[in-house]
Amino acid sequence: MHFARQLFFASLLFVVTAIADTQQEINHLLGFVAGTTCQYERNGNVYDGARAVKHINRKYEYFKDEINSAEDFIKYSATKSTMSGKQYKIHCSNVPVQNSSDWLLDELK
Repeated sequence: MHFARQLFFASLLFVVTAIADTQQEINHLLGFVAGTTCQYERNGNVYDGARAVKHINRKYEYFKDEINSAEDFIKYSATKSTMSGKQYKIHCSNVPVQNSSDWLLDELK
């Protein structure tokens, strides 16, 4: 019985740590977008990082139950329009335009 209890608490600690690590990664990505000098293109309109992160946060709240990792966060909240299906694009100085998912996954690494 003692071993089973230890195993339960060790498993619980692992899950809590994983959730905390995921939230920390998501918070980092949100800060990265908010502080960027790049422009975030969504459905043909271009936004600064502060406006982009507001939109991403709304989507994050909507999809929160689907998100179990920072990669899920990127997939559901910051990759493409759920209405049009168009990929979000990132415009940075002196760099080719890229999909937001690639840009964020690079930052996550």
